[in-house]
Amino acid sequence: MTQYVIIGDGISGSSAAETLREEDPDAKITVITDEGEPLYNRILIKEHAKGKLPEAPISIHDEGWYEERDIDLSLNTHVTSVDTDEKIVYTHDSGDIPYDKLLVATGGTPTQLPVENSDADGIHHFWTFQDARGIREHAERADKGVIVGAGLLGIDFAAVCGAQGIEADYVMRGDRWWRYALSADGAEIMHDGMREVGVEPVFDSGVDHFETDDDGHVTAAVDPNGDRYDCDFAGVAIGLSFNTEYLRGAGIEEKNGIVVDEYMQTSVDDVYAAGDITRFYDVLLGEHAQNGSWGSAKEQGRVAAINMAADDDAEEFQWVSSYSITHFDFPFLSFGHPTLGDEHAERRYSDTEWRRVAFKDGKIVGGVLIGDLSPQSTFKQLMREQRVVADQADVLMEQSVDLDNLAPQQEQ
Repeated sequence: MTQYVIIGDGISGSSAAETLREEDPDAKITVITDEGEPLYNRILIKEHAKGKLPEAPISIHDEGWYEERDIDLSLNTHVTSVDTDEKIVYTHDSGDIPYDKLLVATGGTPTQLPVENSDADGIHHFWTFQDARGIREHAERADKGVIVGAGLLGIDFAAVCGAQGIEADYVMRGDRWWRYALSADGAEIMHDGMREVGVEPVFDSGVDHFETDDDGHVTAAVDPNGDRYDCDFAGVAIGLSFNTEYLRGAGIEEKNGIVVDEYMQTSVDDVYAAGDITRFYDVLLGEHAQNGSWGSAKEQGRVAAINMAADDDAEEFQWVSSYSITHFDFPFLSFGHPTLGDEHAERRYSDTEWRRVAFKDGKIVGGVLIGDLSPQSTFKQLMREQRVVADQADVLMEQSVDLDNLAPQQEQ
C-alpha cells in the first residue's frame, strides 16, 4: 500500500489529495497543515474582510469531507524537517510520518516590511482566513488607513478600506500601481477607481518607519521623503516569503521557490511540489515561471497527484492562469504572465476600458484587460496554440477581436 503525504491543505494540497484518492483507492493519504481549519476559499476571504460575506460560504471542506474519502487530516501540525533519504516527515508534536511519495504545498507567509515598528498593533497582512477575520474586526472601527504594496494583494486592502469607510493613503514606491504590468493609461483607470472609494494613491513614496502610541498601536506611517500619514489601520502586502525552512538539508533545489519540472517533480526523487511555492517549468512560456492564482494552484495539485500515482511522467502541467479584481465599478483581469515579454501592444478605449498584451518571440505570454473582459478566451486560445501574432497587434487591439481577421499561422 502506497503512503502519500501532503504538506499543506490549500487548494493545491486538497486538489492533490482528492485526485490521489481517485487514482489510488487503496492508498494511505495524510494531509498535514499548520492551520486550525480545513480548506477554505482564499479568493472569498477578501469579501469577508470587506464586510460583504459571512463566514459560512467561505469554507469549502469540513473535516467530514476528509473522513468520507479516508484521508487523514492533521490540523495545527507543524512540520520541523523532512528526511528525503529515509522518507520521513518530522513534526513538532504529532509524531514522525513515513511516506513513499511526498507533495510539498505549503505556500508562503506575507513578507514583513523591514522597517521600525512594522509589527505594531493595527498593522495587518492578508493571507489566511484568520487574517481576514482580524482585518474585518479592526476595519469596522478604524477611521484612517495606510496601504503598502502596489500589486494585486495590496489592492485588496484598498477595497477593504473603501468598503469599510476608512479614508486611506495608498503609498507606492513608483509612479503608478502595478507598474510592471500596466502603463500610465491603464494604471490611471485603477487610480481613479481607488479615489472613487476614498483611497488616495501616493506615488514615489513608501514607508521608512511606522509611529506608535504608548500602547504600541500604529498611529502613522512616515515615508522616505519625511511625509507623515496618520493612520490607525495599516495594510502591508509586499509579497510572500515561501515556507521552506523545514526543507533545509533535504537536497531540494530552490530558486525563489521550489524548482519543479512540468510534471511537478522536484530535484529529489518521489518529492513533488505544487501551488504558490513552486517555480515551475511553463511549457507555453518555454522557461521556469511563478504564478499565484487559485486556478493554477488547483491544477498543479491535480497534475502532481496524477504523476505521483502513476509513478511516471504521465501528464504535464499546461495552464493559462487568470486573476480578476471585482472591487470597483469596472472589472479587471490579468492572464498569463503580463509582466514578462519583449514586446507589448495596448489601447485605451474609454475612461474605464483598456487592454494590454505582452509578447515573447512574437507569441502572447500574458496581458491585462480592464473594463471589457470578453477578449480573454481568444487571447488564452492564442497562448495555448503558441501562434506568432505580435506582427498583427492591430487586429488584437480591435475592440472586438475576430480571429478570422488574423493571417493564417505560418509553418515553422
